[in-house]
Amino acid sequence: MKLSIRKILIGVVIVIVLAMILLRGDQLVELADTIKQGAVVPLIAAVCTQLGKYFAQSFAYSYAFEAVGERMDARSTLPLVFGTFFVNTIAPSLNLAGTTLVVDDARRRGIAPGKATSAALLMQITIDSGFACIMLIGFTLLAVTVGLSPVWFLLGLLVLVLVGAMVVIMVLGRKKPRVLKRVLRPIERLVNRILVKFKRKALEPWVDRIVASFSEAAGLIARNPKTTAKAFGCSIFASTCELACFCLVGVGFGVHTPEALICGYVVATLFAMISITPQGVGVVEAAVVVAFTAFGETAAAGLSIALVYRGIVFWMPFLIGAILINTTKTFKRDAKRAVKEGESKTSPKEK
Repeated sequence: MKLSIRKILIGVVIVIVLAMILLRGDQLVELADTIKQGAVVPLIAAVCTQLGKYFAQSFAYSYAFEAVGERMDARSTLPLVFGTFFVNTIAPSLNLAGTTLVVDDARRRGIAPGKATSAALLMQITIDSGFACIMLIGFTLLAVTVGLSPVWFLLGLLVLVLVGAMVVIMVLGRKKPRVLKRVLRPIERLVNRILVKFKRKALEPWVDRIVASFSEAAGLIARNPKTTAKAFGCSIFASTCELACFCLVGVGFGVHTPEALICGYVVATLFAMISITPQGVGVVEAAVVVAFTAFGETAAAGLSIALVYRGIVFWMPFLIGAILINTTKTFKRDAKRAVKEGESKTSPKEK
């Protein structure tokens, strides 16, 4: 049974990949033609810096788990980096859908759900915070040059609100666990109502257990500020690598204006996060063109840069993620045994 389920999951991944290629395969052909028009050296450097981002994020994940008292080396978290991108692509959700993969993988390694959720939430906070730092710089440049569009401002504000909400959840888990329980109780009841309606067995009470574990993990994070700072540092470095990737692609197509390149990256990332299409496919390209023309660059240059940059940051991690997601514990055959072993280790703490 375990093997058949794994085959089904792998089959679903293959179908999704083929569907994406069929739906957006024309973009790959256009991408190949566009790359030929750019300078080779900057484009190769762009690919290398983007890969540097993913390695930096794997270390950030490792430090995030270390902050909650668990160990996952960077080699184990690297598949999660690409796997979360894959999940976020097929389920657009402000980059939060991939968090479920991280939590499930950690749970199957014997890590308590509360700790796994805390580590995943901390990681998402560091990722969004790293981008927010660059976003604020980009918005400042826009405000003092061509002006800041209200639409872009609202999208940026949404990112800041999202980061703030995650921080509040972490603080409540530590300082006000009862408040967090009151927030989660209705969710628990709603889930059980839905299950009963579909004639499924209701879940066992999980709020108290999760909040207790979550509170413990939040306390560990507070007691490990240096490790938490390392996770933030790695995520900021990862965002810087991605910014460098965008700038190098711009240089490869003859754009050297720092303001246009920084703001173009901010706009591209914002629309990738917010758009209802997978990773902002189709929307990001248009937004980048608008951003570049606002700085006096040609629409042709903006479109070329957007296509090649999106090819690097979308197709490369998407295809790698489709492969590496199969190496996570969620897809491995021994997952069930790992869960049982983990529950036997963690159950005394959670009681």
